[in-house]
Amino acid sequence: MEVKKSLSFRENIRAYNSMFSFTLMGAKVDHSINDGSSPYIFKISGQVCHLMGSLLPVDNESPKFAQLYVYDTYNEIQNRLRAFDCDGTNKKLDSKIVENLIKMFDESNELVKLFRTARDKYETDSLTNLKLTLLGRQPNDSKQYDQPTSDDIGGLIVGDIGLSNSNRDIIVDCKSEGLKRVTKLNPKFMALQYPILFPYGEDGYRPDLKWNENYNGPKTKRQRIPMRAYIAYQIQERDPYLTTLLKGGRLFQQYLVDSFATLEEDRLDYIRQNQKNLRSEIYKGIYDAMSRGDNDANNLGKKIVLPASYTGSPRYMINNYQDAVAICREYGHPDLFITFTCNVKWPEIIREFEKKTRIQA
Repeated sequence: MEVKKSLSFRENIRAYNSMFSFTLMGAKVDHSINDGSSPYIFKISGQVCHLMGSLLPVDNESPKFAQLYVYDTYNEIQNRLRAFDCDGTNKKLDSKIVENLIKMFDESNELVKLFRTARDKYETDSLTNLKLTLLGRQPNDSKQYDQPTSDDIGGLIVGDIGLSNSNRDIIVDCKSEGLKRVTKLNPKFMALQYPILFPYGEDGYRPDLKWNENYNGPKTKRQRIPMRAYIAYQIQERDPYLTTLLKGGRLFQQYLVDSFATLEEDRLDYIRQNQKNLRSEIYKGIYDAMSRGDNDANNLGKKIVLPASYTGSPRYMINNYQDAVAICREYGHPDLFITFTCNVKWPEIIREFEKKTRIQA
């Protein structure tokens, strides 16, 4: 029986995660690619963002996302199942698994504890102007890999918060219509969206992370860890350690896609804010405008020039094309099409087979 529940949980892990997530992942998901002819693929197009609502739903609306931790928690199991299965198509979700997840998050997840505190304050004091803030900055880096506490991640405020808060903080109002975008630079950005992958509400990436004192690899000029290096470190498999993140199955695939989209957005933001440092002014002349076909002055505005180092940019494609033409000019046209297959004797493949054999035994 427990094995069946475990398999059911793994199969529907994205559904259970969405049921307990604090934020809404805004993206255009392509469901047509999963037609049963290949393994599951999580595919999106366009921009990705995480959105958060208020602590309490507006009048005549059902609670959803973070509101389920605060509003009508006496019927929380039914509310969560009803919120996610509003059309009655998801019959595979198990109420017992939902109940166990609620208990686990209440005991271990500091973000859940903070929202439960807001629930207790609301139920006992009936506060109508209660606000919750999730801090986007930490006093130092020493707590990065420790389990967080509620005092470290945020607090409850009655009345106006004021103008002294960082723009990386997440401010959650008591009641408000619509959804607000969560900044990708908040350390709880991923923990809010993926509570199953981060069951303790752990911190994620933030811009002021420093390199380890014993790190001997290449470092950036700013002596801070870039987002790409942080994500690459997270998804590395380190035997014999087993991490919850790498065992997420379809949810882990969604996390990888979300992380890549967030990384690309961060790189584009950096390029947009550092156009002068990239010496893009040499590309903004009249000659370049005419060569691009911008003959109408009404169409000319502030343009952002992508450098050749950005994968997929026009200058990146031109550089690679010129390199390919130069190679063909020097060595002739290619006459071989080389494919690559993995070796089944690779240590990581053998290790995974051994793990599955032990589990089945």
